[in-house]
Amino acid sequence: MHHGFEGMVFGMGWGWIVFLFILTAVIWLVVRVSNQNTRQNSPDNKSALDVLKDRYASGEIEKEEFEEKKRIIHS
Repeated sequence: MHHGFEGMVFGMGWGWIVFLFILTAVIWLVVRVSNQNTRQNSPDNKSALDVLKDRYASGEIEKEEFEEKKRIIHS
């Protein structure tokens, strides 16, 4: 009778480990998918040249500065 109890405790221990492993994998997958969706929908996915063009278009920088920085980006 005592032997059966030890087997049950051992089985429960492995069950918890498997459960925690599966739970961790599911949480990791949900976080990874949500982060990918956030990055794709974010307006911050602009290239350096796109940001530079936006700054020039808004009048934040002059044509000379735009051209200089554009050359730096392309080098």
